[in-house]
Amino acid sequence: MGRIAGRFTRVEPRKRAERLVLGLLSDLPRENCWTIAEWAGEANPHGMQHLLCRASWDADAVRDDVREYVVGHLHAQEAVLVVDETGDVKKGTHTVGVQRQYTGTAGRIENSQVAVYLVYAGARGHAAVDRELYVPRSWTCDPARCREAGLGEDIVFATKPELARTMIERFFDAGHHVDWVAGDEVYGGNPKLRSALAERGLGYVLAVARSSEVTTKAGKFRADTLAAKIPKRAWQKLSAGTGAKGTRFYDWAVIDLAEPGPGHRQLLIRRRTGELAYYHCHSTKPVPLTTLVRVAGSRWRVEETFQTEKGLAGLDEHQLRRYPSWARWVTLAMLAHAFLAVVRADEHTRPASDDLIPLTCNEIQHLFITLVIQPLSSVAHRLSWSAWRRRHQARSRTSHYQRQAATQT
Repeated sequence: MGRIAGRFTRVEPRKRAERLVLGLLSDLPRENCWTIAEWAGEANPHGMQHLLCRASWDADAVRDDVREYVVGHLHAQEAVLVVDETGDVKKGTHTVGVQRQYTGTAGRIENSQVAVYLVYAGARGHAAVDRELYVPRSWTCDPARCREAGLGEDIVFATKPELARTMIERFFDAGHHVDWVAGDEVYGGNPKLRSALAERGLGYVLAVARSSEVTTKAGKFRADTLAAKIPKRAWQKLSAGTGAKGTRFYDWAVIDLAEPGPGHRQLLIRRRTGELAYYHCHSTKPVPLTTLVRVAGSRWRVEETFQTEKGLAGLDEHQLRRYPSWARWVTLAMLAHAFLAVVRADEHTRPASDDLIPLTCNEIQHLFITLVIQPLSSVAHRLSWSAWRRRHQARSRTSHYQRQAATQT
């Protein structure tokens, strides 16, 4: 927390931000302003709500601090930037950015809020270093709605690949460097993003649909048409990295492309039990197949990051409607997860024991809660919060009945 202390002009919000981050790392069954305030020993949630809504501090500056913290501790020569989006299912229409849209969290079209994240993934670990909320056209075309949700009046619609490009450029403008970018079909299917990365001299391995058309010396073909022409001897079984169930071995093949532009372009194909996946690749110089496979495998780190951030740091448990509050919550959740990732990386540098697996983020959180965090849990405090909740619910019920009566007259 000392890294971000200077972002707060007053000591009260700085201390409250520290308590909120600790609350995000706690084992509360549900993490929001109410539960964290009670857990932290505060008399009501007003202070936590003020921190997220009205207190004077710059969430984007703290985001930059998180990026420096992650890159500084997880730096790896072969690190990869991974872009991906994740959604939170929501009710109602007032939460900023919400609309009926596809979200991988639910696996279908739901009323949800979607954000794009940039993850730094290296041999020492992985963590999110940037975030951008996806604001649909249904919002950007309604200035009054945007204003009410705390979005600037000058906001314009940006696609997910455009948001990804913004974050990648911000990463490099901050003085950092990686050689590779990875992402799924949302980003691989966008020619403008691919061109922008190539112009920056960046290599990429971006998933594309099987119907994508690519150009070879023999002409233009669909990706799946080219895959069907690959001879058996061209496939190689290689590891794409270690997953939860061990080493991930797949069959891989690569085809050189003859597309215009600087660098070398290839179509990478992954095969497993008859199922194929396709990747559009670019490199500034010829690289071996093993390098492309390693970068393709790095993309799965973003799924692990989302799982840990949501499961251990409360990334998706906010109940906030306005953009400034959303940006502050997810930034502090990113910081909480980055702390776990850094501690894990440091622990893995120590000599391993033959009869123990290395410390995981889950185990680090459990030890941190047990040995370091000591929440207030007196009987008087719990009874005071019970009375506050019931009083708040009584006021809400009365207000609801009054509005209901007014609409019926």
